[in-house]
Amino acid sequence: MVAIVAARATQQGLFQAIGLTSFLSHSCLKRGRPCALLSRLHSASPALPSPSLLRASPLTIPLNCLRSPVQPAPPQNSADRQCNPSKSTLLTSPPPVFLQSQQQQAPRGIAARAASKNSRIVKDGSKKKGGGKIGLGATGAKETKQQRRGGSGRGGSAFGNSELTGNGGLLEAEPADLVDLGLSKDVDAAWLLSGSRDNIEDDVPDSPFLDAVVKVYCTHTQPNFSLPWQKRRQFSSTGSGFMIPGRRILTNAHCVEHHTQVKLKRRGDDTKFVARVLAIGVECDIALLAVDDESFWQGRQPLRFGGLPHLEDAVTVVGYPVGGDSISVTSGVVSRIEVTAYAHGASELLGVQIDAAINPGNSGGPAFNDRGECVGIAFQSLKDSDTENIGYIIPTPVISHFLGDYRRNGQYTGFPAIGILWQRLENPALRAALKMSPGQKGVLVRKVDPTSRAHGVLQQGDVIMSFDNVPVASDGTVPFRTGERISYGFLVSQKFSGEVARLEILRDGQLMKVQVELKPPKRLIPVHTGGRPPTFLIVAGLVFTPAVQPFLQSEYGSEFEFESPVSLLQKLLHGHAEHEDEEVVVLSQVLAHEANIGYEDITNTCLVSLNGMRVRNVRHLASLVDACTHDSSREPFMRFELEHRQLVVLETQTVKAATADAMADHSIPSDRSEDLRSTPVPGAAAAVTATTAGAGAEGAETAAVPAAAAEAAESSGGMTSVAADGAADAGVTAAAAAAAAAGGDPGDEMTPAAARVKGRGKKQEKQRKGRK
Repeated sequence: MVAIVAARATQQGLFQAIGLTSFLSHSCLKRGRPCALLSRLHSASPALPSPSLLRASPLTIPLNCLRSPVQPAPPQNSADRQCNPSKSTLLTSPPPVFLQSQQQQAPRGIAARAASKNSRIVKDGSKKKGGGKIGLGATGAKETKQQRRGGSGRGGSAFGNSELTGNGGLLEAEPADLVDLGLSKDVDAAWLLSGSRDNIEDDVPDSPFLDAVVKVYCTHTQPNFSLPWQKRRQFSSTGSGFMIPGRRILTNAHCVEHHTQVKLKRRGDDTKFVARVLAIGVECDIALLAVDDESFWQGRQPLRFGGLPHLEDAVTVVGYPVGGDSISVTSGVVSRIEVTAYAHGASELLGVQIDAAINPGNSGGPAFNDRGECVGIAFQSLKDSDTENIGYIIPTPVISHFLGDYRRNGQYTGFPAIGILWQRLENPALRAALKMSPGQKGVLVRKVDPTSRAHGVLQQGDVIMSFDNVPVASDGTVPFRTGERISYGFLVSQKFSGEVARLEILRDGQLMKVQVELKPPKRLIPVHTGGRPPTFLIVAGLVFTPAVQPFLQSEYGSEFEFESPVSLLQKLLHGHAEHEDEEVVVLSQVLAHEANIGYEDITNTCLVSLNGMRVRNVRHLASLVDACTHDSSREPFMRFELEHRQLVVLETQTVKAATADAMADHSIPSDRSEDLRSTPVPGAAAAVTATTAGAGAEGAETAAVPAAAAEAAESSGGMTSVAADGAADAGVTAAAAAAAAAGGDPGDEMTPAAARVKGRGKKQEKQRKGRK
């Protein structure tokens, strides 16, 4: 849409205001052609300012043109100034003053108001005349009746009798109004009204990299963790993605989580192509897709990846956010580069903060630098009453790790960790107590995860002084490019699972060099289930399930970090698994039956043991239950010991019948999830006997869980709740969960995000960081 807002030329030959908006500015962005149009206008009417002045206009300054570096620039000539991508920047250089006069300069974009609020909308989507004013002129004076009739008056509109139509969005004016434009009467009116469209219409294609961006349509069917034998109602969502070499597509993991169908639509195409999900990286929030239809790839070029950007570098985010169906482009600069919390994966990886708008639907879309290279994937933004324009993109080092992991293993295996909790050593007295010399720096090992490869190599009280020959400072940072520092967790995240890290440690004042094999951390309460349906077991109406974060969200909503029982929060934030297969088994609810009378009010309580035997996981519980019911004479009662020494007792001989009745009453197809149906029932007694033989060695472990929780509570200052991450109300506090996880190297107070939420117990103080 072209809108030329001008006032009648004065005797000195100066206009009161000239505005070029929308289509004209868009055309300038792409090829710099508006000046050619204005040159023709100037040749027809000397009263119009020359193109040399118009080039300096805030509305005609070339703004990087969004042209790919491989796309040749149109030729330049004296009447047609083109933009120069190598010299122009994206919304960074302030333009000079448009016209020098005694009048106040018209604000940018003032001509975009093509009609007033009472303008009538016609069926073709254009606005029709209705007495509305276009905007204030250079002086800011109100519109007069003469101006509404078509006069140009002081600061008024020159289109009193004009009408906006659906003809390409061009502004059509009657020939009688040409005089009001300051044009000579012999001007070619046909060229101005209709032929002008051919002169300014975009005949140069957009940058090729825009065609590699696709819209992602996903149908989700989420499990119902509160009723684990069924699923929730399906729903649909849209996001963004882009093509990469190898005929693959990248998008965000949360865009295709719990997917049942994924479809992709190319830009400018009306066909949706069915896609396959090859890998989902939960921690890094990246998913890899493939399309088998050959026609999907025809005429499209994959994106090229660039390096890690620097501060103040211009970035352009492309995607399909809310607010429209076509592709959207927003721009900004790099504001910060650091290890940051990933809301979806509850992890901490390298992230790039930008000030470009990232809205729902932008997720999975690429972010480009000024050379047309992809430097990241849009995935979340910070929503807070005290902040604005804070978005985050996944940088190329994280993307490269995800793709490298898939190439190495044929699947996503995750980001590894050392498997420790550590503490800063910024206090001189603390360093002296650890026998550190004045020049020595490092971080203190507070606890070693029993399931990690570091167990037996590192000890509590060790000081890590370097990682792969990179010195670690007392605040846990390492050098990062020129004049920058970053958390040493970045070095850990660059490793792959199974690789070895070389550590220099200080133990009892002695320097030592050790090697630790890295592996993904084992969380006592997992953040995700890997897309698998929830595990459950029903025993006479008692519903047992492992505690996972989606279960807590299902039970307590988005505020689960405030509403969940303290014991579960302690295990979520500070618990460590003693064994690889250890789970927190929860009695989630009791389906009423006469066999369980008096237990109906028990909900979401941790199970400790069955008949004096510590329960490691739900599969272990199923084996114990099957052994009891297979030979009820050996165990006439089932004694379920819950936390806080709460006791639930059932008669063994009534369990089978009560279970069948509860299933029939609630239309439950099976008493256990599919992953537990392979549990051998007849031979379970032998397995239980073997387990019983080792129960003496594990007897002390029964009290280990509350002891570990008490130790974690003491070391963390009694923190039992953290700030919510609220990624569309679907994420845990990424920093706190990652900090408290078994392999989350930063520890509970070591990460910046965890430090912000530590000690905050009020909802109004939390920061909500959510994926978009």
